Amino acid sequence: MTSLLEELQMADAMPKSYLTASTEELHKRAKQARETLGDRLYILGHHYQKDEVIEYADVTGDSLQLSQIAGRQTADYILFCGVHFMAETADILTEPHQAVILPDMRAGCSMADMANIDQTERAWEELQALFGDTIVPLTYVNSTAAIKAFVGRNGGATVTSSNAEEMVEWALSQKQRMLFLPDQHLGRNTAVKLGIPLEHMAVWDPIKQKLELDCTVEDVQVILWKGHCSVHMNFLPKHVDNLRLKEPDRNILVHPECTYEVVSASDFAGSTKYIIDMIEASEPGSKWAIGTEMNLVNRLIKDYPDRDIVSLNPFMCPCLTMNRIDLPHFTWILEELVEGRVLNRIQVDEKTASEAKMALAKML
Repeated sequence: MTSLLEELQMADAMPKSYLTASTEELHKRAKQARETLGDRLYILGHHYQKDEVIEYADVTGDSLQLSQIAGRQTADYILFCGVHFMAETADILTEPHQAVILPDMRAGCSMADMANIDQTERAWEELQALFGDTIVPLTYVNSTAAIKAFVGRNGGATVTSSNAEEMVEWALSQKQRMLFLPDQHLGRNTAVKLGIPLEHMAVWDPIKQKLELDCTVEDVQVILWKGHCSVHMNFLPKHVDNLRLKEPDRNILVHPECTYEVVSASDFAGSTKYIIDMIEASEPGSKWAIGTEMNLVNRLIKDYPDRDIVSLNPFMCPCLTMNRIDLPHFTWILEELVEGRVLNRIQVDEKTASEAKMALAKML
């Protein structure tokens, strides 16, 4: 298994010629390589990817959906156009002989990086000392394989933004409290929908190694990890307020990784799939402001020209780490595969994979 340093060194190994080649030439070479590889290659494209890459995907979807699809494929090579934690999940769910590949190893997730295994183990030890054996851990699938494994071996489960309510209900039926990693906003928004008061929620700060709470220890039901999505944090209450003032007839639709203040002020909130389905089912001529990643918003604008769609934040930019997967890296990886060289392979060790599967299985 390669170290992070080795992975980053490999990520920088792409020949400069790919950066200087024209877009037209790169598309021509990518299509030729894709055709040469045939059924040996299956390409997964996350909804937040650039159009120049997503057009090559055999299937598009959200992170867990794509990993599940990967687990049903027989191709030798699974090329995941997404970010690191997604490719890890795909590797966990595929067979050992299949190679899961990330076009650029630098495509990470700041949210997933906000909960590393050392921080989590220390937090768990302190929380156990404070609350005893009364906590079930849950982790958003937007987390590293190591965190999924931690949750698995401690009796917990993974969650998605689509099934978060169901999984939080399950966790609180098992024990008195839950620890929700690594996105505090999805955890908080889900718990509120289930009727849990904000004052019964505490936040664990992994940097200060401190529990922040406004109630007694006994009243704590939900412990939220102090993490967030850097993209969805850019949608602010003032964006909602401005739209309400200027265009009260515009529907506001946001992802539950947005803050509680934004979600509670919006008309609708749900997963990436929920957002796509809402727009698809909407009436022509309807007006929408969407609070999620800009590549997806732009794609919805293009796919539904008869709807009036804007970003909730007019100055929003795409997810920077998702955008590391670009046409030069994509073409480079394909041409290396044609030559029999498997670069940027994502491999999760057997023990971590086994424990992570326990957490995934409880959800699936």
